[in-house]
Amino acid sequence: MTVFLIHWLVVAIGLGAAAYLVPGVRVSSGVALAVGALVLGFVNAVVKPMMVLLTLPLTVLSLGLFYFVINAAAFALAAALVPGFSVSSFWAALFGALVVSLVSWFVGGFLAA
Repeated sequence: MTVFLIHWLVVAIGLGAAAYLVPGVRVSSGVALAVGALVLGFVNAVVKPMMVLLTLPLTVLSLGLFYFVINAAAFALAAALVPGFSVSSFWAALFGALVVSLVSWFVGGFLAA
């Protein structure tokens, strides 16, 4: 249970950083941030593996670059499901997903040490 809460907090920090750094990503409140982090984690755990499997030929043909599109789609899906969390465009979703990934990787690595 503690690992889940730490992971949720790390994703929430990444989502807050994305809302601060990326112009098209908006989070209206702390509750929307917490729910958005929870839904983003759920989408990444359940929906994203199915999307990766279904688009595997495109990912192989693009030498892995299509995986960025999958990340953006998962990020936009989470934003569409949570009121108070919005993404204005594909590029905002792409850069938002990139910021969340980088911040989560950095903070998660820092906490693991």
